[in-house]
Amino acid sequence: MNRQLRHSVALLCLLPGVAFSAPSGVATRLDTQLQTNRERYGIAGQAVLVAHDGQVLYQSASGERDPAIHAPATVDSIFTAQSMAKLLTSTLVMQLVDQGKVDLDAPASRYVPDLPAAWRTIRVRDLLNHSSGVAEYYDRVDNRWVSKGYSGVAPDLAAALKVAAAAPMQFATGSRVQYTQANYLVLTALLEAHYRKPYPAIARERILQPLKMTSTSWGVASVPAQRAAVPYIGKDGALQPANEDPWPSYGWGHADLQTTVGDMNRFLQALAAGKLLRTATLETLWRPQTLSGGGSNFFSTGWDTTRSDGYTQVGHDGGTRVRARLAYKGTLADGYWVFVYLTNGSARNVWSSTLVESTMAVAAPGEFPHAVLSERLIAYALDDDAGAAHALRAWLRDSSGIAASELERAINSDGYAILASLGARRALKVFTLNTELYPQSANVWDSLAECHAALGDKETAERLYAKSKALAKPSP
Repeated sequence: MNRQLRHSVALLCLLPGVAFSAPSGVATRLDTQLQTNRERYGIAGQAVLVAHDGQVLYQSASGERDPAIHAPATVDSIFTAQSMAKLLTSTLVMQLVDQGKVDLDAPASRYVPDLPAAWRTIRVRDLLNHSSGVAEYYDRVDNRWVSKGYSGVAPDLAAALKVAAAAPMQFATGSRVQYTQANYLVLTALLEAHYRKPYPAIARERILQPLKMTSTSWGVASVPAQRAAVPYIGKDGALQPANEDPWPSYGWGHADLQTTVGDMNRFLQALAAGKLLRTATLETLWRPQTLSGGGSNFFSTGWDTTRSDGYTQVGHDGGTRVRARLAYKGTLADGYWVFVYLTNGSARNVWSSTLVESTMAVAAPGEFPHAVLSERLIAYALDDDAGAAHALRAWLRDSSGIAASELERAINSDGYAILASLGARRALKVFTLNTELYPQSANVWDSLAECHAALGDKETAERLYAKSKALAKPSP
């Protein structure tokens, strides 16, 4: 999309009757943010879409879909979205729940014939939410996926389930979370048993074709070469081809999705509008699961879920490269946002959530102050000006829009994102700032110690760990 059209699309939000008014010049600022992200993180190519209440506010692309031949990325480039495939599988299961054909609290064995005996009491809900405790069906061996007893991954779905079931349960079902692809193999088997069709046919008939998601498929072999965004990965701060093994077709319910920003927008918009299942059902299923081991599961029917700034935010990533997010306040009828950020890799393997939040901070800073905080802290970490800390402190005190009770945790979380994407030296500034703001918190000193350990400063790390432990001790 050219710049003039992109800016005219952004102005749609200013039409009468539309509740949200985008900040003036938002498209230009999003252009700038995308360029900033490319420079910060060494992103190869990227395509981004932002929408509000059904209106696309911004859609653009930059960089190269194939750096080897300097082919530019466009909004029609097809990116490898990997585990975002689970969103389709989750939706197909939720449709059956909405129709009264599947009970999430029933054992999966009610719907899946010949389920391994050790798994026959596991609820459908726990498979969706990665709280089942089942083991994985493959290991990483010599940079390849290998199932035990085979030279590669298991040859078919039944064999893959048998491999996973032969391993001990990882924990008591429902007590905690461990992300495994094997959970979604069981759900694939459930769908195939119900519809008596292969998984890809089910997904095409019930989601892709009705929504005209014509650029979505599975496996890199399905993508036209002239549209393919070739996957890259960061190693030692430089891009190199990812050279990823293709997943077997029976794994397409959990991986190997290929898609565009436009198709993912169609999918999320259809969910928000109740076109795939009732929104009341969605809102119920997107409530966090309470774990028997304490706390809440951050997966809600398989969707990565957070509550922030008064919004429920649901979505999924595809490794570090891509993420889709739907955010709504109260109910979907009260209004919602869609953010889709697809890349084909970055030199720093930046967290996809960091990329999405950078667009949230620009598109609607008043709605998403936590996203603004993330961007401010990243800028601070990269700013070598000695006066930057004073300005940031003043902003945190007067203008962040985040409750004081949440600020310490939010800064700490952003520190870890910076540690992962920009390195320990940059993150050190953020963790140090948090100890200055909250000197009586054991947690912030523990995080600072961890950062020093990552820098190889063992002596300082041990001293700070001791300080953290001392603060954590209850008063006599």
